[in-house]
Amino acid sequence: MAINKILVLDDSPTMQRILVNTLNKAGFTTVDTANDGDDGLKKLASGGSYDLILTDWNMPVMTGIDFLKAVKADPATKHIPVIMVTSRNVKEDILLAIKSGARDYIVKPFTPEAIKEKIGTLSGSNG
Repeated sequence: MAINKILVLDDSPTMQRILVNTLNKAGFTTVDTANDGDDGLKKLASGGSYDLILTDWNMPVMTGIDFLKAVKADPATKHIPVIMVTSRNVKEDILLAIKSGARDYIVKPFTPEAIKEKIGTLSGSNG
């Protein structure tokens, strides 16, 4: 699976910048950002065809878990892999995210290598 276009959801502009820079360094140059789940759904609805979504859990307006459930409930977007990138490091949260359709789960703070590795696993390469 080729990953060309990525959507990053996080309410922190600093975290958005860190994720975008990390993705750019890993060779993913087409990255859009959204400030919350509602904003993310609007980007998806406006024809944004994404190959991967990275979303935070704790966001105003619509949380990452609610966004994830909405993406997976929509036939037009349910095929898009979603990775939760969050500071919530509780087993129950991780299980809920996976059960709700998340492909993977990354706990903040993370290393650029961790992001690259998780995406590499999705795209079938380790680089």
